[in-house]
Amino acid sequence: MSAQIKLSIEGHIAVVTMSNPPANTWTKETLTQLRDMVADLNNNKDVYSLVITGEGEKFFSAGADLNLFASGDKGVAAEMSIIFGQAFEALSNFRGVSIAAINGYAMGGGLEVALACDLRIAEEQAQMALPEAKVGLLPCAGGTQNLAWLVGEGWAKRMILCGERLTAEKAHNIGLVEEVVGKGEAFDKAMALAKQVEEQSPTSVAACKSLIQHSRSGTMTSALPLERELFINLFDTQDQKEGVNAFLEKRKANWVNG
Repeated sequence: MSAQIKLSIEGHIAVVTMSNPPANTWTKETLTQLRDMVADLNNNKDVYSLVITGEGEKFFSAGADLNLFASGDKGVAAEMSIIFGQAFEALSNFRGVSIAAINGYAMGGGLEVALACDLRIAEEQAQMALPEAKVGLLPCAGGTQNLAWLVGEGWAKRMILCGERLTAEKAHNIGLVEEVVGKGEAFDKAMALAKQVEEQSPTSVAACKSLIQHSRSGTMTSALPLERELFINLFDTQDQKEGVNAFLEKRKANWVNG
């Protein structure tokens, strides 16, 4: 991994750290690495969850470096929008559980990477915004869609169209983050949640996640038969048999993720 994005595996948890001081901004290289990293993690059956955070105490991530767009070059804009989309869509489609430990400012693409995760834990001093329209741009890495899905159209419009910046407390109140913790505590809380995932069957988690996210693009009518189909498909897995028998035998399940 580049020095600007770090990966470590702690048990069944992949820890991704954005490390590009002073603001942990994204580059073409780090976005490409994130995209490819998630693909590799999807193929690693020992990884059940992913925690992403920013290095340092001030920034989770400030998103893209605006110097990239100062020239007004449409070619650069097209290239960056594509790789931003690929990276964050890959993260959104990660088969396990992804958790953002928001340890500081999450701005623009820095908030969009958190929006691409399944869960978000914010420290009390964190602030969040999608300020792209202030500089003649727009959120192009899922921000307009994921934010509206999480908090509703009204608050998405306040943040994007009015440029409103939120405190961690306000973000929690509107459902943008699931929990607010003290300064320096987001990573530990995210890791604790990731540890909880290990109690669940990885194959069941992947199926449940795909069904939950199906509602973003499909209808409940189409999801209900798919829900039953995926339930039946779990009976082809070793984890289904292990989970049921472990419960009946009053012991901890030993997942194989297959």
